[in-house]
Amino acid sequence: MLNKEQIKEIIPQREPFLMIDEVEEYIPGKSAIAYKNVNEEEWYFKGHFPGNPIMPGVLITESLAQTGAVAILSYEENKGKNALFGGIDKMKFKKIVVPGDRLKLEVKIIKQKGPIGIGEAIATVNEKIVAKGELTFAVV
Repeated sequence: MLNKEQIKEIIPQREPFLMIDEVEEYIPGKSAIAYKNVNEEEWYFKGHFPGNPIMPGVLITESLAQTGAVAILSYEENKGKNALFGGIDKMKFKKIVVPGDRLKLEVKIIKQKGPIGIGEAIATVNEKIVAKGELTFAVV
């Protein structure tokens, strides 16, 4: 299990934009499973939406991307680099995410050629899919 400080040794994101709290497991260059503990104090809930806080889909997607970045940037040849979005495909949002949810984030790298790759991404809460899709990345 990696904590936030150990995650920061792999990916460059920092608070308030570090969107994963812990990594349960990862295989460098292949996959990662991480968690985001969604709490009512999150900065984005102040405006999304007052009195009805819902985690924005783009931030669920970013959480998945950071999870994928752990897999890619922990690979020896990519250490010290950055993984940038190249595209988002087939992303579907199935359920809302609210304060108190523990978001499980799973990314498997399904294709990679040189610095470009695709990760299959699935976010769940209580074993129910809340979002899934494919994330294209570029390692720079």
